[in-house]
Amino acid sequence: MAATGLSPLTAAQPARLPGWASPRSLMILVTLLTVFRLWTGANAGLVEDEAYYRLWGLFPAIGYYDHPPMVAWWIWLGQALAGDTALGLRLMGILSAAVGSLALWRMADLLFGRVVAGYAVVFLNATLLVGIGGILITPDAPSVLFWGLTLWALAELVTSGRAGWWLAVGVFAGLGLLSKYSVLFLGAGIVLWLVAVPSARRWFLSWQLWAGGLLALALFAPVLVWNHANDWASFYKQFGRAGRGEGLTGRYIFEFIGAFVGLMNPLIAVPAVGGAVLLARRLRQGEAAAGLLLLTSLPFLAYLCIHALQSRVQGNWPAPLFPVACVLAAVFVAAASGQIWRRVAAGAVLLGLILGVLVQLHAVDAFTGRFARKDPTFQLRGWPEITGEVEQIAAQEGAAYVATTAYGMTGQLAYGLRHAGLPVVQLNERIRYRMMPAPDPQRLAATGLYVAEARRDEQAWLTGRFEEVTRLATLTRTVEGRPLEDLVVYRLVGPRGDPLEPIDPSAWLSGNAP
Repeated sequence: MAATGLSPLTAAQPARLPGWASPRSLMILVTLLTVFRLWTGANAGLVEDEAYYRLWGLFPAIGYYDHPPMVAWWIWLGQALAGDTALGLRLMGILSAAVGSLALWRMADLLFGRVVAGYAVVFLNATLLVGIGGILITPDAPSVLFWGLTLWALAELVTSGRAGWWLAVGVFAGLGLLSKYSVLFLGAGIVLWLVAVPSARRWFLSWQLWAGGLLALALFAPVLVWNHANDWASFYKQFGRAGRGEGLTGRYIFEFIGAFVGLMNPLIAVPAVGGAVLLARRLRQGEAAAGLLLLTSLPFLAYLCIHALQSRVQGNWPAPLFPVACVLAAVFVAAASGQIWRRVAAGAVLLGLILGVLVQLHAVDAFTGRFARKDPTFQLRGWPEITGEVEQIAAQEGAAYVATTAYGMTGQLAYGLRHAGLPVVQLNERIRYRMMPAPDPQRLAATGLYVAEARRDEQAWLTGRFEEVTRLATLTRTVEGRPLEDLVVYRLVGPRGDPLEPIDPSAWLSGNAP
């Protein structure tokens, strides 16, 4: 069947790509950036979430309390290839950015032509979110990749008219659901596109559409099984966010918009708005390509805006929308008359790439420690020194284990002490560690250390679980001699029964868990 809804934008584009956005230049750029990110990923310290997800990779499972399991599987594969190192943790995430660039180019080329495709890829790699956060391994990395691959498969569907592409859509969407629950909004967007665009409604009569939906559900089934076995605790944690805000408030909406624009790169965000206006006009004419970008993004964007009217939206949450926003910016720049917007585009790319490189260099070796905790890379700093001091205190005290009461501290200490034979056990929030073997009771009966950030000291809670809780030291995590935070160290002796908090998923459902 002939293609339907293909954008007429291509005919209006200039005949020649800018040299820096040509396919050959893109291949060189993405390759160089990937190599640089691999170097950065191998040499920069871990943030708390990465260190925590490392434990998931060591014990791959079908589900976890915080998120679906894809990030754990990626870390497990990276560790198998590059060892239990920072590079091993981050390997698959860094490579996924290169694959995502290729998928974005193909999707934009199919829908809007090669000029838009070229601009879109360089814009994506010039966003601050990718340039700064592209080395980190979090659930956002697989989520963004599979969201993008789903859109690519839909673009192939629109331009070829071949119903078999619905099966690929189902597979990629299902893998996205195994990455992060927010991909459910992509499914809602696909339904919205099918209903709102006249030329897309015919797909409701295609068995491949329904088979693709069943494939997505089948791939997501392991997460359903895990949640069913744990009283739907993971679903409650993530989907219960909307009801835990402060009521309607304008306090966070401008913060959300500012963070989105800032991480996008303001010189890309502005033309992205222009591109959205252009495609909205085409959508009113029933164009499937325009609707594909706008309508599949709308449910998630609407949710983020509603959430921002009640509570804070974390800067990484909108990450799946960034590739689409880059295509929108590319559509506007390619269609704009005159040279001004092409100069803006060149400036956006130059600014984004330079800032991305500088921040990654700073992540590996701080240019200055003057800003301390105000530095967004502060989580990376000072952990080798801290874990060395903890290991020394443990040897002096004859400690058999290290206890914590926060998942970030658990992850950082477990990574830093991985060669010391000193297990790290979080005593509370045990549902986070369902995938791991239970701690050895004999170790917990021996002397242990408790380590916590001073501002999160749970000494009072510990005194109800141990006969002796004695403060031993205050350690200061630093960068270039400047203090970042104080950590307290206690000796734990004589557990009163089992010192571990019981795993009770219903406590998390009731909101009574810490």
